[in-house]
Amino acid sequence: MGMAWWWIGNVALLLVVLPVVLFLVNGLLIPIIRIRETADAILDSGVRLMNQLEPVAGLLAQTDQTVEAVAIGAVRYAGSAQQLLPPKEA
Repeated sequence: MGMAWWWIGNVALLLVVLPVVLFLVNGLLIPIIRIRETADAILDSGVRLMNQLEPVAGLLAQTDQTVEAVAIGAVRYAGSAQQLLPPKEA
């Protein structure tokens, strides 16, 4: 009789516990797979963004040169415009 209980326990384990465990593992694996896919998508987007930011340093240098040229022109203009205005009275 002891061996029969052993087989009943094995069948119960196989038919009841194993499907429950597989169901729970499936419930964990699906979100893990989605998280991994999302993390990969974020990484790919970050790499694409980083590649688009590479020319920024050169563009900033060009902007600095342009600002400097505009500043020089603005000082010249202000000096010329000041000569055209009547002198201030004290």
